[in-house]
Amino acid sequence: MDAAEKKCRLFGLSVDNLTMAEAVVEIEKLILARRPALVLTPNAQHISLLRSKADFRAAYAAADLILADSAPLLWSSRLLGCPLRERVAGSDIPDAFSGVAARGSYRLFFLGAAPGVAERAADILAKKNPGLRVAGVYAPPWGFEGRREMNDEIIRKIRAAQPDVLFVALGTPKGEIWAWKHKDTAGVPVTICCGAALDFISGNKKRAPRWLQKLGFEWFYRALHEPRRLWKRYLVGNTHFVILLAKELLK
Repeated sequence: MDAAEKKCRLFGLSVDNLTMAEAVVEIEKLILARRPALVLTPNAQHISLLRSKADFRAAYAAADLILADSAPLLWSSRLLGCPLRERVAGSDIPDAFSGVAARGSYRLFFLGAAPGVAERAADILAKKNPGLRVAGVYAPPWGFEGRREMNDEIIRKIRAAQPDVLFVALGTPKGEIWAWKHKDTAGVPVTICCGAALDFISGNKKRAPRWLQKLGFEWFYRALHEPRRLWKRYLVGNTHFVILLAKELLK
């Protein structure tokens, strides 16, 4: 399968049709290329936001690797005639890549989550993958993205740490937009937006059982556990996604 065959055009995005194992290989290739690259993982919420947020669209337009983090995207790809082979969840990538990082001595930096969460996640990954090199962790204060001096300080921390991979866990769309705006100044070979990965790895938040993830109802599990924060997002976002899918099918 050549590079063109490994892509699916879905909802205006050129999605890389890769398995998790293949995605890890591609991420390592991006590290070795030594130029700032961006990895994004769209889900149904992202597809909806792309219609209303110009800077979010710009982030996706600049992405070097786009991996489908959504069972609804997999289902839609089959209906639209370009079936994706596997869900590659952003929240699974740090765990999946850490073994390769340990073997290749790649340095990782974790940005985001609440204070202490990234440290716990990094410790767990390091114990699981002996030799893993954690270049740094940082939990930025609320509202940092709108303050130049705070952003400058974060960039200084990242540049001083010299990581090979920067994992960004700042929420959507803030994380994707921040990663796009700052990837070049940060100078990291690969920046990956990884959703709630640090919360899940650290145990700060409980993840849906694997069988429920495979059925495509991880969103329902998360909404039950964080109803105030997530019910509106999923209700509105998923409804909008269904409408957008219907429009795609009618084309």
